[in-house]
Amino acid sequence: MKKVLFHISVFVSFLLLLNPLVILAEEGDQNLLTMEELSIKVMPEFTYHPNDESKQQPPLLIGYQGTMRNQSGQPQKGQIEIPLPMEGKNFRIGYVADYSSDLSKVYEIEYIIDQEKGTISWTTSEEIQANDVYKFVIEFFTDTISVDKEKKTVSYQFKSFTDIGLFNVSFIEPLKAKKVVLEPATEKKKTHADEEGVHSYFYQGLKAGNEKSFTLTYERNETATTVEMMETQEQQPNNNVVNKKSTANLSVAAVSGAGLLAAGVFTYFLKSKRRKN
Repeated sequence: MKKVLFHISVFVSFLLLLNPLVILAEEGDQNLLTMEELSIKVMPEFTYHPNDESKQQPPLLIGYQGTMRNQSGQPQKGQIEIPLPMEGKNFRIGYVADYSSDLSKVYEIEYIIDQEKGTISWTTSEEIQANDVYKFVIEFFTDTISVDKEKKTVSYQFKSFTDIGLFNVSFIEPLKAKKVVLEPATEKKKTHADEEGVHSYFYQGLKAGNEKSFTLTYERNETATTVEMMETQEQQPNNNVVNKKSTANLSVAAVSGAGLLAAGVFTYFLKSKRRKN
């Protein structure tokens, strides 16, 4: 009897590995994971994709940081599938990773792109325990910034592919941006996470199918990206050791494609901008 039960358990585990834990691109699916939080950062002219050879078009970097919870009542390991705006001009993936269960490690993971469905999928690096959370990072680039001389326009739309407990979008101004206007206007009140040059929107209880649209306009005559400008600033002889250390991390991220969000490079950007202000 024990042998029979063992074979049944192995077979069920095999099925779980083959079947997606969550297919967020299709409505009506019974997802084994729920999306507790999704944070999106929209970063115009922040850095180029590591494989970009031409630098004529200002790059748009967008980062997803997601937190899912396993509510199935048993440990799960399998495939995650999420839609991305692959219709954007020159769409390209920069970085995909997930975290260990204790959040102490970040695993860069292999992924599959389905152009027809417009989705990215991957297999979880570790087993997700019952009622435990699973965190992931996706960074991608597009060439969708509209340019009219010095004036730049970023139009960003997001359609929720599942119910999301807490959803937020942050727009990060590139260094030396002027006459910045964001529509719709953000609330004036600040939170402990707010920084100069960061404009954030927060929504609770976003339902599948809900759409949010934003437009960022600014003027900028710099051709260097924010990361390139920070590297130049930090390499000045009057900067301290801490600043040079952050520059090293930025250089690794820009050259190797290491995730800006997962590696904490975005934090260095905020600190540098705060010091300057």
